[in-house]
Amino acid sequence: MNYNFDWDVVARALPAMMQGLGITVQITLITIVISMVLAVPVAVGRMSKIEVIRWAAQAYIEVFRCTPLLVQLFWVYYALPTLTGITIPGFVSAVIALTANLTAFMAEALRSGFQAVPVEQIEAGKMLRLTSWQRVRYIIIPQAVRQQLPVILSLNISLFKDTALVSTIAVADLMFTANKIASESYRALEILTTAALMYFVIAFPVSLILSRIERNMMNQGPSGGSTGPSVLSRMVPGMRVKASA
Repeated sequence: MNYNFDWDVVARALPAMMQGLGITVQITLITIVISMVLAVPVAVGRMSKIEVIRWAAQAYIEVFRCTPLLVQLFWVYYALPTLTGITIPGFVSAVIALTANLTAFMAEALRSGFQAVPVEQIEAGKMLRLTSWQRVRYIIIPQAVRQQLPVILSLNISLFKDTALVSTIAVADLMFTANKIASESYRALEILTTAALMYFVIAFPVSLILSRIERNMMNQGPSGGSTGPSVLSRMVPGMRVKASA
């Protein structure tokens, strides 16, 4: 079966798709910033010695980690207004649902980083008479974020791709715009391929940065030497990484 590609339809659709991409990037950036802030108290609560706080934080994390993101989007957009009596716009609903979801995953990543901070450094902070908040701010958080940076970036890349789901609640993001244009022009192949390439062009460079960070962290191991080939070296054909002496 022969298919006549019509890439002129892509040229005509590109301005609208770029606007949709702008909405996608806005949702992604807003969600990441808010989630990074909220994940810290959730992670701290998850490690709290007070059982009520610890179980509440764990319940929150497990609910959002163990239910589909699409269900969470629908619940915020359709069910939450029923409970509150307030109509929530699609854009705001998308940010709320995505933030709640990413915060749960981010909190677990930070918790793992917090627990990996050497106890001796925390004790040193106590000897310097730092308050609990100062120890968290100056000792624990910087090391935890650095150690978990690959995980955090990976979560952010996944979030960027998951924003395609917000098209189901009529948010005019890239996927919603692409679907609309494809249905009107009957050129799904060209339009959806272009949309996929637009997602790829943004996500792939970030994934390369993530691989570079992983390689640097592996090379800066406890002994200061290389611990093995980087993800980037395995990802790019023909690339070789010198082993340190």
